[in-house]
This record gives sequence, structure tokens and C-alpha cells, in this order.
Amino acid sequence: MEKLFRKLHVEVKHINKLRAADVLQITENSLQSHEFYSEEELIQTFIQKLLMMNYRARYIKTKESNEQDQTQQTDNDSSEEESDIFDDVFGNISPSEKASSQSDPVHPMDVQMAVFHCADGFLKQLMVTKLSQCQYALPLLVPDPLTQQIEFPLWTFRQISKSWKMRNTDNEIISQNQPIYKAQTPMVCFFRFGSVSSSKSQLMNSLINEKHNTFFHRNCPGSSRTRVLMDGVVEIAWYCPSGKETDKFTDCVAFCNLHGDAGKHEKQLQILTEMASVNVVLLPRLDKYDRNASIIKNLYKDKKLLICLFTEDKSTVIEMKKRKFIIGLKDRNQSDVSEELRRVINDCLKESSSTFRLEDVSKHSDVKVDEKDDDDCRRGREAAQQMMSLLEKKDLTEIKESFLPHQGKLWHQWCQNNKELHRPQGEKIEMEISRKNTEIRHQQHEFHISDFIKCFIKEINLYDQHQKVFFLKWLKILLDEHTSADLSALHHKYDVKWSTVLQLKEKHTFQYLKTELETISEDLQAAALGLEHIMREIGQIYESCLSVKKNKKDLQVHFSSLPSLAAEMMISGSPLELMDGDAAHVPVIWISAVLDQLVQKLGDQRVFVLSVLGIQSSGKSTMLNAMFGLQFAVSAGRCTRGAFMQLVRVSDEMKTQMNFDYILVVDTEGLHAPELAGRSTRRHDNELATFVVGIGNLTLINILGENLAEMQDILQIVVHAFMRMKKVRLNPSCVFVHQNISDVTAGEKNMEGRRRLQEKLDEMTKLAAEEEVCDEECFSDVIKFDVQNDVKYFAHLWEGNPPMAPPNPIYCENIQELKKTIISHASKSHRMSLTHLKDHIKHLWEALLKEQF
Repeated sequence: MEKLFRKLHVEVKHINKLRAADVLQITENSLQSHEFYSEEELIQTFIQKLLMMNYRARYIKTKESNEQDQTQQTDNDSSEEESDIFDDVFGNISPSEKASSQSDPVHPMDVQMAVFHCADGFLKQLMVTKLSQCQYALPLLVPDPLTQQIEFPLWTFRQISKSWKMRNTDNEIISQNQPIYKAQTPMVCFFRFGSVSSSKSQLMNSLINEKHNTFFHRNCPGSSRTRVLMDGVVEIAWYCPSGKETDKFTDCVAFCNLHGDAGKHEKQLQILTEMASVNVVLLPRLDKYDRNASIIKNLYKDKKLLICLFTEDKSTVIEMKKRKFIIGLKDRNQSDVSEELRRVINDCLKESSSTFRLEDVSKHSDVKVDEKDDDDCRRGREAAQQMMSLLEKKDLTEIKESFLPHQGKLWHQWCQNNKELHRPQGEKIEMEISRKNTEIRHQQHEFHISDFIKCFIKEINLYDQHQKVFFLKWLKILLDEHTSADLSALHHKYDVKWSTVLQLKEKHTFQYLKTELETISEDLQAAALGLEHIMREIGQIYESCLSVKKNKKDLQVHFSSLPSLAAEMMISGSPLELMDGDAAHVPVIWISAVLDQLVQKLGDQRVFVLSVLGIQSSGKSTMLNAMFGLQFAVSAGRCTRGAFMQLVRVSDEMKTQMNFDYILVVDTEGLHAPELAGRSTRRHDNELATFVVGIGNLTLINILGENLAEMQDILQIVVHAFMRMKKVRLNPSCVFVHQNISDVTAGEKNMEGRRRLQEKLDEMTKLAAEEEVCDEECFSDVIKFDVQNDVKYFAHLWEGNPPMAPPNPIYCENIQELKKTIISHASKSHRMSLTHLKDHIKHLWEALLKEQF
């Protein structure tokens, strides 16, 4: 093991020391992509590729192995007449023995496990979440490389949710979306005893997804004979059905794989056999005196379903006695074997009622659980649970009204009045509106702070930065868990009603159902509860106190300390709401105060603002997550509302090249959101789009396919607004990203697409210029844009059909190319300090309030 760590240029003392913050920054390494890497680059390269959800992270080639891959030359220089195949090939020393004297390359799974052992809790969790998105098996039981104590890394599974579809007894398709640690599923466990000729992991892959190596096996690219850190590791993967006839299993099933000889890992074997619904054992032909014979005898006596796969046997499925089967593997077609095995497992699962839940693994006494072992993690959970206990037995749709009153109707009314104040009204009306807004602030100030928010402020002020992140992560996990069931039920209710609306022709009933749809839509808004709503409430408490110029009676800290709390959250990697998606308003007072605190804590850092704009569900958040390893919400259950900003650090060696210290990433809600239909959607979209393009040094305009039509009207409004807002110094540029273009090699076709795009944008700009009486003639006069370099075509995100499809590696390559384009733009753009950004947001928003849209 020490030799392996030396090869990877890692010291054993680095175990559990590598932080998420170290790998999420922009480095020279994160922008490179070569075919071959040196051994010391393996860990960093693996992490960077994995964060981009590129499953080829496992197949990195080293420079050393590349040299070995060259054709081996023997040193037999004798003439052709004298040489003899028996002398050359079957002589005393075979060429293969000469080749094997060279050292083996590092095994890809050793790289993965070395990263796992070196990572701290947050990086481990991020890494396992990304492994899951790559449809890879995840470490379930891991022997400590120093002490061999078995650890169950439950914490690493906390952010993973799985979606699947299954048919109920009435043959109706039911959708399921669950945090994986809560899912009750049957479990199928695979072991081998002794040395076997067939690959167990390869056989498991053919059961789950024959197009993808869920479990790494001996025939995968880069596999080598020496494997140091995988023996005794148990990996788990889930098969998620899609509700179609082609599903291999009709329900979600967990598959566990014990690496190495099961006879040498009795603890792991015992834990798994106790929890499994079906045990599958790979065996050579053994006699009854073999050291593993007693274990196999016990498995055979046990009531659990057992399937023995004999590598030296040619038989098809034989049922030896009830619930006990044997299948031969020798000289047999693997697809036939996996078909038989699948059929037997399916039959077994129909008989078995036993299920497994990930959380239950922690009940085993001889297993160390990471969450229990880490004091900060345990404290964070206890504090978050204390907060969640306040929400028990409360109707989810009423929680915001009772626990978060500062962001309710009064705040929405204040926002509306504020917009009216910025438009010509006449002096009396303006004075009346201003008086009303002062009144609203006083009413807001009189609201009691709920115990929920008091508890949050108290807890977050108790902790240092590391403990704070645990608390926030736990709170997010528990909030998601608390709301997911109700949100799923509301979404289902909405879908059923919407289907009924589509079938109806009668106007009276149609109108009645449409009103019901609106009500469900409002319930969905009310039931969505996340960290962003807690921070929004704190922002409004701050603004009301500042307006009235006094502290609230029940606020245990001075209101002036609240922005510091939000700034610390941003520094630790949390996104902060920049535009309130429900009120469609930027709380400028609060945002300015938070940015002032960032300046105090970090210095007046230089930032490059990158924003993203696109239609709902066009893959904006997914693109940002893949590019920077972030975790913006991407689920269909709760899409982004409003706009959020998050800091991405630039490494010290890159700062000098780039002339800036951070990228400020601004993620936005999708335009044309159906849940906003009938609520002045167009006006909201136009306002959001103009703000997002105006704030950014560079905006990624995300388009599904090549169809610009859906974005064209919005871009036209943006151009109109920019022409009018002469007083605000705007210097934006944009890159168009066309998602889901299947044939990315058709250069001529893409050139034609670029030409049409340029023509449409220029035509649109001319029309706007005529109306606004301006000189601008082409789109790039208003928003910097180079049609040759600033149009990107992206491959499909998935390689196959979800829920079992991994992300497409070509998509990941497209992400890497786009990242390089962004950095190239950034290195040429003018610098913006945090103080400048604060003023820019204020002036831009004030100018926007005067627009009618």
C-alpha cells in the first residue's frame, strides 16, 4: 500500500485530509485533457474528470503504461534462416516473461480508492454522488487501509436520489423518487470463493446494464494484475426500471459485489448474507475438505435463496432443492448465462418478501459508521433534527406562512409598490406609495421571528466553518426528505388534473379545472421549502430592521450581523439567492450588505461573472454542475426559481494568468416555466433575462436543439432594454450553447446554422434600433458575440435511456471545450471588483425597475 501511495505521490498522513475546496477551484490541471498522464497526475485527473461526470475517469492511461503498450522487441538478431519458432517463442525465456519483469501500471480502482481514502467527508460525499451520476457502483463497506477496520460510509450516500417507474397490480405506471438511503429494495449479493476463471463483476454488469461497466472488472481498459486497495471492499449499485416491457427487473433492486476471495473476508460476508434476499456464489469445483466448505454448507442450509455458479461446470439451470439452484459457466455463451441468471433471480425475488435499506447497515456492531464516528457530523445532524422537529405535524403548504412570515404577502406587496415607485406616477401618488412601503416595513418589523428561524440563527452562530457546513448539509438533506413525499403527491395530482383538462372540450368544466390547476400550482410553490427560503427570510428580517433602524425584540443577535452569516455560507460553497423567484425582485439592500461582508472577509476580490439563460429544463444547472463540480438543484421536482450566485475559486497559480480571483456563477430559473403560466410570465421572463445578461461578463444562452425561436423574442426584449439603459455601463458578451445536437461532426451543417443564427440576431437588433432610434446595426454592437467561436454544439447528455443511462462522455468533452472558451473570455475581459459588482447590481436593478417590459 505504501508503495502505491508513493507512486501516486501521496503520503499516508494525507488520509482524510484532501478537501472539496481544494479540488473545486479552477486550476491549470482542470483545463487540460491529454490522452496520457504521469502517475503523479492520476489522482488530480481522476477527480477533475469525475466532477465533470465523465465515466472515462476510470480509464486514464499513464505515460508508463503507454510506453509498455508499444510492441515488444526481442533481442534475437539472428538471421531468418537460423531462427526457429520453437527457439524464438517456446524457448527457455518467453517474451511475455521479459515483458512482465517491468512494473505494472497503477490499477484504475486503486486510483479511485486512493482518492476515497484521502478525501475528507465533504469531498467523499461529492465524489460518491458523482460516481452515482456516472452509473458506477459505490463503496458500501470499506476496510481502512491502515487498521483494516470495516467502515460503512453512510454519509456519502446522503445526497443521492434515484428515480424509477414500476407497474402496480392494476398495470398502472407509478413513478418513484427516493433518497437512496431510505429506499426499501430487495438485495442480490455476489461472492466468489477461491480463484475462478470467469469475471464476477462482468457477469453482474451484463445483468444490470450490458452497455456500461457499472462494476469494474478484469477486462476493463487499464486493468492490471496488481490491485492493492480493492480486496474486501463491497460495492453496491441499484437497477432502476423505466416501467417498460424491456425492463430486466420490474422493481428497483440493489446489487452488492464483494471484491476478492469471500473466504478471506468473513465479516463482510456475514453482514451481506444476513441482509440479502438472494445470494449468488461463484465457485470452482471444491471438495468437502476445502477451507471454504463449511461456509458454503451453511449457505446451502440457510432458508435464503442461493444460486451457485460453477466455473468448471457446463450445466444449465438445475434446481437442487427448493430455493437452491446451480448454473454452469464453462464453455458457455455469457449472454445465455446472464439470461438464465436473470430469470432465476426474478423468480426468486417474486417468492422473497425480504427487503434491504441502506441505513440498516449501520446497525451492525462490528462496522464503524462515518456519521457516528465524526463528532462534527453528529453535532450537525442533531442541530438540524432539532430544527426539523419544529415542523412535525404541520401542513407543508402552510409552513411558509407560519414560520417564514417576512417573505409572504407583505413582501410581495412591497416589491410591487417599489416597481410602481420607479415609474412616472405624479408626486401625490408617489408619496402615497412611499408611505405604504414604509408602513409595510413597520408591519414586517412587528412580525415575531419563528422558533424555526431563531433556532437556525442560534445554531449557525455556534459553529466554526467546518461544523457550519455539516449543519447546513444536514438541514438541506432533512428538508428535502421532509418535503419530497408531499411534493411528489402534488406533482402527481397536477399531472392527473392536467391530463383531464387536455381531454375536455366543455368550456365550463375546463375553466373550473383550470382554477383547480392554479390552486395545486400555488400549493406546489408553498410546499417547496429549502435553505434558500430560510436565507430569504433572514434577508427580509435584515431589510425590515434596517428600514426601521432598530433591532427586533426577539432577535438574539444584532441585525447587522446577519449579512456576515450569509457571506460565510457563500465562502463555504453554498449558493445565495440573488433574485427572489417568487416575488421576481432583487433585495438590493440585503445583497449589498452580503457583498460588503464578502469584501471584509476576503478582501475586495476580482470576479468574473458567468450567468446562464435558457428555457425551463434545457439543462442549464446540469451544465454548470458538470463544468465546475457544483451541485445546483437539477431535479424535475424542484427546479431553480429566480437566480442564485455561487463563488468558484481560482487557484493561486492561475490568478496571475487570469487577472481575477473568483468566478461568480449565476444560475437562473428556466424561462417559459409552465407553473408561472397566467402570472404575467412574459414580463417576468423579460425582466429576468435582461437582469441576468446585464449582470454577467459572459452569459451562456442555452438552447434545446437548433431552434432559436423560443429564445428569439426574449433576446429581442433584452436588446431593447440595453439600448434604453444607456446610463448603466453594460459590457456583456454571450456564447450560444445548442444542446442535444446528435451529429456534432457535420461542420458544413453547423456553419449553415451559425449563418442563420447571425442573420436572425442582426435582423432582430435592427428592428429594436429603429424603435429606440439608435445607431446599432448588428447584435454584436449591443452584446459582444463572435459567431465563429461563440456558438457551441453539445451532444446528448445521456448515453442511452435513463434511468440507467450514464452521462455521454462526448457531452463531458463538450463541457471541457466550453470551459476553456469561458476562461479565454475571462482572461480578456475587464476586471470587476466585489465593490464594483455591488454597485453594478444596484444600478442595473434600478434601471430595470423603470422599464415596462
